[in-house]
Amino acid sequence: MSKPPRQEDARFEDGGDRPLHLGAMDADDLKVISALVQDAVFPMTEMQWRARDHRFAALLNRFRWEDPSRARHGPERVQSVLDIQNVQSVASTGIDRTERDSVLSLLALEWHPDPVAPAGEVHLILAGDGAIRLRVEALEITLKDVTRPYQAPSRRAPDHPA
Repeated sequence: MSKPPRQEDARFEDGGDRPLHLGAMDADDLKVISALVQDAVFPMTEMQWRARDHRFAALLNRFRWEDPSRARHGPERVQSVLDIQNVQSVASTGIDRTERDSVLSLLALEWHPDPVAPAGEVHLILAGDGAIRLRVEALEITLKDVTRPYQAPSRRAPDHPA
């Protein structure tokens, strides 16, 4: 009788150049996704709330922070779908929704739990003091790369001077 293969935890290096498909069901998971979507940009027209389905989604042009080969081929972006489930309501601040051509820059995702779990709010923190607040029954988010990586148009990694 042969032994089953040894199971190991996933390592950061295992991702390589493969597309991401991650889920977040708690605050620690969300921190990982937040780090991966930092500096993603997206046109306002590429976000949608489907109230009947309790779902909010955005098609992001995500900077590939996890790319270990950046020095070899230059900075890359990839289109990714950020899908947030169990959404009860959506509100925004600092966004002019009449400016349909606006491009938003995502800085972070934050989880603000209610005192009674599992409900709370997911905040999409945007550059320029903008934010999108999603009231959710429970935290359930996926991030999925949906295109092949492409060279970042700026040919540089985003920079955050102190």
